[in-house]
This record gives sequence, C-alpha cells and structure tokens, in this order.
Amino acid sequence: MNTANARTVPGTGNALLSRFHLGGSGPTVAIKDCIDIAGQPTCGGSAALADAAPASAHADVVRRLIDDGWQITARANMHELAYGMTGINDWNGTAVNPQDPTRMTGGSSSGSASAVGAALVDMSIGSDTGGSIRLPAACCGVIGFKPTYGRVSRAGAYPAVSSLDCVGPFARSMDLIISAMTSIAPGFDRACATTAVAQARVKLVTVQADPEIAGAVAAAFAVSGWQGHAWTPHHMHAAFEAGMTLINRETHDAFGHLLGLGKLGADIEKRLSAAATTTDEAVAHAEAVRVAFSAEVDAALAEADALLLPTLPALPPTLEAISQGASVLMLSSLVRPFNLSGHPALSIPVTMAGRPLKAALQLVGRKGEDERICALGLHLEQALRHV
Repeated sequence: MNTANARTVPGTGNALLSRFHLGGSGPTVAIKDCIDIAGQPTCGGSAALADAAPASAHADVVRRLIDDGWQITARANMHELAYGMTGINDWNGTAVNPQDPTRMTGGSSSGSASAVGAALVDMSIGSDTGGSIRLPAACCGVIGFKPTYGRVSRAGAYPAVSSLDCVGPFARSMDLIISAMTSIAPGFDRACATTAVAQARVKLVTVQADPEIAGAVAAAFAVSGWQGHAWTPHHMHAAFEAGMTLINRETHDAFGHLLGLGKLGADIEKRLSAAATTTDEAVAHAEAVRVAFSAEVDAALAEADALLLPTLPALPPTLEAISQGASVLMLSSLVRPFNLSGHPALSIPVTMAGRPLKAALQLVGRKGEDERICALGLHLEQALRHV
C-alpha cells in the first residue's frame, strides 16, 4: 500500500484521514490531526509519529463538542507537525483547495479548511500558531476564527506547550462559528455574539496588499455601514518576525528529537534544523516585541471596536509555483502578528470583482471579547449577502 495514501479517505481530496462517528446527531465536525481523539493515534501529519499510541482521552475541545451533541465524524489532514503554510504533505497526501485545485490549500490546518470548503463536514476544528486557521480559511474561501489566546483549552492538543497557539473553528457560516464557540469556549455568550453590530467604529489598518485584494476588502467595508478611520501600526513587521522566532524555538523544543531519524518530510527536516539555531537573545527580543505590539494594538482598540485588514496580502500561489521555489512566508505577514499579541482574529471571505476566487478580510478585536468579533462578523456576513 502507498504509505502516502494509507490514512486518507477516498473521494475527499486528502482533506480527511479517516471517518467514524462520535457524539450526537448535531452538525458534523472534523478534527485536526494534532488534537487527541480517544482511542485514535494523533500523528500530526507525520510519518515520524505514525507509531503513536492511541490517545487515552479526548482533548478538551473534542469532549466539549461531544457533550453538546456535535457529531465528530472525521480526522482532518494537516501540514506536517503544524509547521508549514502550504498544506503540502507527502506522507498523507495534500488536501485539495475547493476554490481552485491548482492553488495551495494553506497550512497548517489544510484539511480542516478544505473539508469545510468542500462541504465534507459542517464545521471543523483546527489550530492557529502563526495564522494556521486564518490562512487556510482565506485560501479555501471559508470562515476561520482564532480565539483570544487561552480562551479555548489546548489540553490534548500539541505541541503541548505554546505561547502562540490557539484552537478554533472553521465553517461556512457565522452561525456555525458562533455555535462552535458556544460549545468549546467556557462562558461564551451566544446572545451577545448573535446580536449583529450595525454600528461600529473600525480602524482600517494600513498594510501592503495586492490591489484586487485591497479593493475587495474596501468594498466589503463600504457595505458594512461602519465608521472607519485609517490606522498605521509601528510594530507590525517586527511582530511578524518575533512570531517567527518564537514558533521556531517552541516547535524545536517540542519536536527537535525527531530530527535525523529519516522520517520527516524534507521541508520540515530543513526548517526544524534551522530552528535549532534560535538564540536566547533572539527569544528575549521577540518577547520584548510582543509587549510593545500588544500594547500598541490594545491602545488602538481602546478607541475602536475592531481592526480591519486583509487576511492575506496576495492570492495563494499555485502548487506548481511552489514546486518551482516560490516563497510563501510573507503570506502570513498580516495574520502572524496577532498570534504574538493574543488578540482574537476572524477571517471572512469576500468577493473580488470579476473573479470567482474569493479573497478574505480579517477582523481583530479586544482580548477576551470574542463575542464582539463574532457579532461584527455576523453583521458583515449579512450585509454582504445583500450586495
């Protein structure tokens, strides 16, 4: 049997690794392969973890969903060790982008985004350390939400220790995003999240993005009815670089022992080896940037309900371009900073004029006010339906 296809479900474009049924009769859910499901191995999309023992207990997020009657029906594919942005996986196979099969699905929660976009499940759970929910959501034309850091339990997800990672949902509607958050985030107020916010103060973040994406975001804002003012952050690029420093250190701490075994994909072996050179001085500088950028965003949100900016600065590249060496690193330049700061961030697909492929915008809110960001997202979704 071809090892690369041994764990994939036929007919799902390698988005799903297995099908089963846990829970009730509610909406169907796929769980990313770095989150424990009792009785199943958690392999992180990696041959290096193929012999992992079955999990002895559900991750907290899985248990909460089952307790609320959701149907856990599938295990979702991912970029190996959640340490990449393309979603390309030579062991499990690569999930297909439901918007355009020639383009990358995005990582690391590639299967979670692909499965929702292809309507294989109603909702999926992924994780976001450097944009790994929002980036594939934008690539695949679905909604993806990174909650406030710590709002959703990471118990049973890995790496076990992360100062950046958040567990969160993908769906095709804000109603399902809100329902998911009601189940997985203790104390989440559904009533607050389902009150669409027609009047809001929004700061339009000044960033570099391709004109057609910037135009799509501006057009979406124009129909929102919100008040907007331009805002230029001073620490955005530094926060992007600091996020890279910390993910390198923390991923090497978690998985460095897998180097040299001949079981990692070539891209992961190379990147994880390079991460070993991350110095304590670089980490200390990154932590200082975290403080400065977090304070800057907090100050901006003291006078606004949300920040609004593109999710991605450019369209996802084709798989062929990536195979020819195209870099994807800067695609995370607008999402990764908010992992560093810990603010909740919601990615919503928006239409580009004259193109079937959708772009995406990002709403960023105050820490702990996940309900408010969901309410803003709900209003925007409703406003865009009437365009």
